[in-house]
Amino acid sequence: MKELAGRLTALDPDAGAAVRVIAYFDRLAESRAGLEALVRGAAVLAGCPARLVDAGRRVRVRVEPDGSRRDTDLPPDTRWPSESLTPDGAAALWLERSGAGPSVVDAVILERAAGAIRLVLDRTRGRAPVSPADDPALVETLLDPTAPERARLLAARRLGLDTADPATRARALASLDGPPRILSAHLGERPADTALPAGRLGVGPAVPVLDLPRSWAAARTALRFTAEGTARDPGPGVVHADDLGGISLLADLVVPGAEPPPDVHALERAVADTPWMLVTLHAVAATASLRAAAAEVNVHHSTLQDRLTHAESLLGWPVRTPQGRLRLQLSLAVRKLAQETG
Repeated sequence: MKELAGRLTALDPDAGAAVRVIAYFDRLAESRAGLEALVRGAAVLAGCPARLVDAGRRVRVRVEPDGSRRDTDLPPDTRWPSESLTPDGAAALWLERSGAGPSVVDAVILERAAGAIRLVLDRTRGRAPVSPADDPALVETLLDPTAPERARLLAARRLGLDTADPATRARALASLDGPPRILSAHLGERPADTALPAGRLGVGPAVPVLDLPRSWAAARTALRFTAEGTARDPGPGVVHADDLGGISLLADLVVPGAEPPPDVHALERAVADTPWMLVTLHAVAATASLRAAAAEVNVHHSTLQDRLTHAESLLGWPVRTPQGRLRLQLSLAVRKLAQETG
């Protein structure tokens, strides 16, 4: 391997370096190196800090390029070069390198290190419960309240959940475009953004394993409150069922595609009047003050006041009073729930 690396270096320095990286991680894997050694190898080879975060298995390792371990609770920068531990999974291994995109060598370091780390985690901590590699039939069985308890417990164990521990908690995730997911959870802890798949997502509450059908139902309700986050569909892309409270009861009353109430008709007429209407009204409903709403839509406070005067004339009710603001919030929520989410 050394001879091959030397020959390749003469032709292409990046290719030679990549071969040395592959050989390095192969040696670590053969020696059954642990997580810290693998992350340290990535940091030393890349010449920058490397970080491993697997929220589902409560693993956090950060190593400086000098080999010293210095963990942190600060979230990773999404601009850093990264690699997931599963196909199409969330990023879990980062090289803390800002600026230009990842080099060929960085990509090889991330790919080889992530592969070795995945083997260690699977061997020492069990397979991650959130993975596209999980059998969809197992997830479906676990989320089906009509399935026999024995079958659901077996599915949970095969998905990596510890059914023998009564303290085990998990939550269901409902995606707009993907299959249902199950995420290992800890009571009272909110899942890290890095543990969630990309896209619009409803996040169910953390519950005991056999209560996952309830978490799944709540996640699907939360998904109906999500939005694209654009001017045509403002709002959050990820909604946690725990944050909805009594608002979730609206979902039981509003059938997607059904005839909306008069206030929603008035809202639709106002939205059709001008392109800034929807995002402006959403900002007023979602922020703590009119000044905060003005900052949200990047206009002067006086401009916002003019916009709201026009909006109120179209809606037929004030939006700057507590009662009117509540009416606006309910109208926006019902409008969202009446839409087909797919």
